[in-house]
Amino acid sequence: MASEGEYESILCVKPDVNVYRIPPRASNRGYRAADWKLDTPDWTGRMRITAKGKVAYIKLEDKVSGELFAQAPVQEFPGITVETVGDSSRYFVLRIQDDNGRSAFIGVGFGDRGDAFDFNVALQDHFKWVKQEEEMSKSSQAVDTGPKLDLGFKEGQTITLNIGQGKKRDKPRPQSSGVLGLLPPPPGGKIAPPPSANHNTEEPTGGAETGCLLELDSSNSNTVVQSNPSSDLWGDFSSSGSTVPPSAACQEPSSGNWVQF
Repeated sequence: MASEGEYESILCVKPDVNVYRIPPRASNRGYRAADWKLDTPDWTGRMRITAKGKVAYIKLEDKVSGELFAQAPVQEFPGITVETVGDSSRYFVLRIQDDNGRSAFIGVGFGDRGDAFDFNVALQDHFKWVKQEEEMSKSSQAVDTGPKLDLGFKEGQTITLNIGQGKKRDKPRPQSSGVLGLLPPPPGGKIAPPPSANHNTEEPTGGAETGCLLELDSSNSNTVVQSNPSSDLWGDFSSSGSTVPPSAACQEPSSGNWVQF
C-alpha cells in the first residue's frame, strides 16, 4: 500500500461511466457483457484514476457533488482487480474494496470506445513506470553491494609532485639547404619563354646590295654570282666586244657595256 508521505496524482478522468451488478461467474470462460442489463445501469457517474506511490486507485464519484461511490485499489495490471469481458472492449469488471477490507465485483462500461482506450492506457503507463522504478532500484542496490575501491592514503604514505621542473624539449628546426625554393607553376597554365637578350635586333631590309651577293674565291677574285638572274629588265643582247654575264645587270652601269645600235 501507499505510504503517508507520498502525494496523489491524477492519471485520467472520464465524466460518464455506467455501473452494473453482475451475476457470479458460472465457469472459467470469463465474464460476458451480454449477461448484464446494459439498458438499465444501476449507477451512473464519473471515473477518476489516481496514483499514490506504486498503487493506482479507480474511483467512482458523483458527477455533481464528487462524493465517493466506490473505489478499487490496483496494485498490478492486468490482474484480478481489473478484468476485461470476452464480448466487448467497452466493458470491464472491477473488484471494489471499502475501508474495512470487504470487496465485491461490479461491472463498468463506457459509451465511447475512446474512453475505454484511455482507461486502459492510463493504467498501462502507470505500471510501466512502476516496473522501471523497480529495475533502477535493483541496479542501484547491486552497485552498492559490490566491493568498493579504496583510493585513500594509508597512514604515513606520501607522494611527491614535480610541477614546473620538467625539461623543455626544443622542437627540431628544419635545416635549410641553401637553395631558394622555386614557386610551383600556376595550375593549368604554361610557362612563358624568357625574353630575348636583344630587343632591338632588326632584320636587314632589301636594297641594291641584297639583290646581288658577291662571292669571293681565293683562286678567282673576278668571279661574280647573281642571286636573281631574272632581275635584268633589258633582256639578252649581243655585244661586239665580249659577252656580258647576267650578273652584270646588278652592278653599276659602265660606258663599255652599253649595246651598240
